[in-house]
Amino acid sequence: MGHAVGDVLGLAAGVAVSPLPIVAIILILATPRGHLNGPLFALGWVLGLAVLGAIMLAVGGSGSASTHKHPATWVGALKLALGLLLVLFGARLWRRRPADPAQAQLPKWMAAIDRFTPLKILGLGLALSAANAKNAPLTIAAGASISSAGIPLPQQIGALAVFVLIASVGVLAPLAVYLLMGERAKSVLGNWRDWATRHNVAVMAVLFFVLGLKLLGDGIGIVAS
Repeated sequence: MGHAVGDVLGLAAGVAVSPLPIVAIILILATPRGHLNGPLFALGWVLGLAVLGAIMLAVGGSGSASTHKHPATWVGALKLALGLLLVLFGARLWRRRPADPAQAQLPKWMAAIDRFTPLKILGLGLALSAANAKNAPLTIAAGASISSAGIPLPQQIGALAVFVLIASVGVLAPLAVYLLMGERAKSVLGNWRDWATRHNVAVMAVLFFVLGLKLLGDGIGIVAS
């Protein structure tokens, strides 16, 4: 299990560093129903990663992701495809980044986040984790790595749980600050929100590119072996 966890730590860190979801939960916590909607958003985030990862474990199990404790060729091909996708997204984002970070703008839907129902907040957490252009490929790649590690299913589930926990640190940290610091959390979370807003595009572009290259390298290593 340790080998499987080691393989996905970098991917989990890449998911955890997600400026837009971090800004989203900070804005949610600042609303009158933040005490309810904040945990709901975090729950949706965790569920999205867990379900997507579990689906990949099931696919890997039925598709024989591991042959003689070595990743199958199709796992390498999948990582190549995901890596190429991330590199292309990264290059596209980098070209579109604002020249002045102070001019960075948030998506228009964030202006209405205080009017979201609890069900919409839960769905938003699911979408930003399992349907995100960065997080979904990284979670799929993590599930493929775990399923191809040649370890028993209970250990695969344990490795996935570690991945989800680490991948959720970025979203859970503002929630923890909010619950533990009370009124003092406003200034701390405000600073986090401002930084994440200004540097969202640049951070995402770099992560796309670096993690895409990692997946490309992993894929080439599997296919060529």
